[in-house]
Amino acid sequence: MVDVIIVAILVCIIGGILFYLYRAKKRGEVCIGCPYGRQCTGHCGGHGQETKHKKKH
Repeated sequence: MVDVIIVAILVCIIGGILFYLYRAKKRGEVCIGCPYGRQCTGHCGGHGQETKHKKKH
């Protein structure tokens, strides 16, 4: 019974993540999670490129 509850919780978490990603793509966000998601050109770093949205210190 405990295994069923754990699997159900994991399915809910993964389902929520997938639903969030689906809605974000539907809204037109290129870089999901980026605070400039709708304005971003898709070059938010992580690929050896300099990030476009650096914070000013």
